[in-house]
Amino acid sequence: MNGIDIILAGVAGTAIMTAFMYGMTFVTKRVMKVVKILGTMLTFRTSPDGKLSDTPRAISIGIIAHYAIGVLFAFIYNSLWSRGVGRPDFESGIWLGIGSGVAAIAFWYSFFAIHPNPPAISLKHYLVTLFLAHIVFTYGVILAYNFLK
Repeated sequence: MNGIDIILAGVAGTAIMTAFMYGMTFVTKRVMKVVKILGTMLTFRTSPDGKLSDTPRAISIGIIAHYAIGVLFAFIYNSLWSRGVGRPDFESGIWLGIGSGVAAIAFWYSFFAIHPNPPAISLKHYLVTLFLAHIVFTYGVILAYNFLK
């Protein structure tokens, strides 16, 4: 698999995951907008009352960071598969999704813990939904990867 195809698979998986998170925001009426949360925290733009930033800079940085991480995960998956660790299939996908979800929970929990002014969101609900979103992400990468292969 060439690098461009891996990047495209990572972008596809990230887009599907992002849509899932925004859909969960709509369904649950809870803040799950991962791009805005990430951008707000990376730019230190949480409002005094704990709301997310709507600035173009925060949103742009959130998008770039989120998609870069998704592409990085796709390269990690490809590296594992090329070494014979799992395959881009349903069975391996669940394990990669769970592993990615656990890594995401660890990252976000730590990021909220060390951030001087994190947004006022329900972290518990966000982390549970983010875990599920990483399983969705992994299957998005696998679908795109197999389509492009």
